[in-house]
Amino acid sequence: MSKIHVMSELLANKIAAGEVVERISSVVKELVENSIDASSKVIIVDLVESGTREIKVTDDGCGMNHDDALLAFQRHATSKISKEEDLFFINTLGFRGEALASIASVSKVDLRTSEGDAGTHVYIEGGNLVTDETSDARRGSTILIKDLFFNTPARLKYLKSDQTELASVTSFIEKLALSRPDISFTLTNNDKQIVYTSGSNILLKAIHEIYGYTVSSNMIEVRVSNDDYDVYGYICKPVVLKSNKYHMTTIVNGRVVTNNDVNRAINDGYFTFKPDIKYPVVVLTIETDPTLIDVNVHPSKRDIKFSKMDSLYSLLRDSINDSLKKTLLIQNMEVGVNVPTPHTFEPTNNLVDDKNNEEQLVMNYASSDLETEKTHKFDEVQEEVNESSLDKQKNEDIKRLELYPIGIALTTFIVAENQDGIYLIDQHAAHERVNYEKVVREFKEHKIYSTSMLIPMTIELSPSDFIKIKENLDKLAQFGFVIEEFGINTFVVKEHPTWLREGYEEETIRKIFDLVINETNFDPVKFNNRVLATIACKMSVRANEHITMEEAKSILDQLVLCEQPYNCPHGRPTIIHYTTYELERMFKRVMN
Repeated sequence: MSKIHVMSELLANKIAAGEVVERISSVVKELVENSIDASSKVIIVDLVESGTREIKVTDDGCGMNHDDALLAFQRHATSKISKEEDLFFINTLGFRGEALASIASVSKVDLRTSEGDAGTHVYIEGGNLVTDETSDARRGSTILIKDLFFNTPARLKYLKSDQTELASVTSFIEKLALSRPDISFTLTNNDKQIVYTSGSNILLKAIHEIYGYTVSSNMIEVRVSNDDYDVYGYICKPVVLKSNKYHMTTIVNGRVVTNNDVNRAINDGYFTFKPDIKYPVVVLTIETDPTLIDVNVHPSKRDIKFSKMDSLYSLLRDSINDSLKKTLLIQNMEVGVNVPTPHTFEPTNNLVDDKNNEEQLVMNYASSDLETEKTHKFDEVQEEVNESSLDKQKNEDIKRLELYPIGIALTTFIVAENQDGIYLIDQHAAHERVNYEKVVREFKEHKIYSTSMLIPMTIELSPSDFIKIKENLDKLAQFGFVIEEFGINTFVVKEHPTWLREGYEEETIRKIFDLVINETNFDPVKFNNRVLATIACKMSVRANEHITMEEAKSILDQLVLCEQPYNCPHGRPTIIHYTTYELERMFKRVMN
């Protein structure tokens, strides 16, 4: 008797469901993407008990006739591709023809759909057709999913808590709303509205509706192109940073994707504008020829491959960096302004779990006042963003600021003033910026001078670290270090650049060795900048180190002449501004 046999279609669909339907958000993703592909302009997602009991998606799309409504639940049935060549020109979100069949095999599905004429009502339970009848003629579709995984208890028990599942669904809808600002999205759970966007087709307004005033008023528009890619969207000023990469939203040909190379390009664009452990809020749409990308990397279509990644990487990195350089980045303290900060979920990935984080985020979300959050007027945000054109002029004006130091607070912050208000300057960050630009200029001009160490310094390393340093001795020599092998797994440092601050030579050299050892995917430009930033850091005055008023004035005079005076090379702000008006409001000298 043969041991090999062909599985039944129902069993095959259940197995396929394991790849396509991972959790509640997977179901919502497939259903909503179908609604988008159907040219819907209004999409409503209603959940009961975070979707574990019911998931209902209602749209005003093109709908289906009777035959298509039945055929849609068969495996590999799709209206989006018809021949092999179509795989190279995919312009829809769904195309595999597996989603509805997989969902129907592990749930109870109620579909009502119409093209505007006679409607169709189909009810399927566990993959078996139960009801096939006529329905109302409202154009569009309403699909109701009940009791997901009711017939596959092994998968049911692996669903997360209601709060975690709700966080995942909300994350997905947020991303999708940013990718399609022309569509109105509504998400409710147990009849409570969680997400709403107006479908205004204005990306900045969609950002405002998702993230709120604080984020949307600190966005910078980006619009660039090259021969292969067109990029449009918004990046945040470094005053708005997050603890993970979730808020770096990239949309490629209308599809929200997560690509490590794209994220790296965005992050590198912020190089020296933010700390390495913080990430920006970014919404960027990338348009390209479909033949230059491959969306078949993963069944969920979350990742994507680019055939000309180097071209896209340079375009993203350079455009973001240039946009930040052209924008005024002094942080103004908005004191006493009652602008509620809207909640935003921060899971590590819109479809990847971090149970503890997500549950805490949803609990925070449930306690926020969504109606208050919606009272922010988009016109105020638009007005602030329109004023960004003035920032380019101010960016030059900042270099001519005349700041008069009037004191030093906590032996760390220089207090200065001018006719515009009071400035707090971090003495270490400011001096570090001054020294960084100085050593960068001298490095580029090859004005590097070394000094011999009175007592050469020996550094003993592990065998693997020794090999890494040995491979990069020529790069260290560029900075003025004279280093030689000295026994087993040991180096001796005989000379170092004159930039190093007296008394901190060993600390700086060991720090630079660590940079070499920990460098992965070696990038010469970034490595050089990191070394120069380390040197600048070690040669600068420190926090809690006493300096005279003359030294403070010298730091200020040099800071305002820097190319980028707003932050240190590690991304921390150097200067914060309290306007006269804000100070008067604090002391109730003005009441409006």
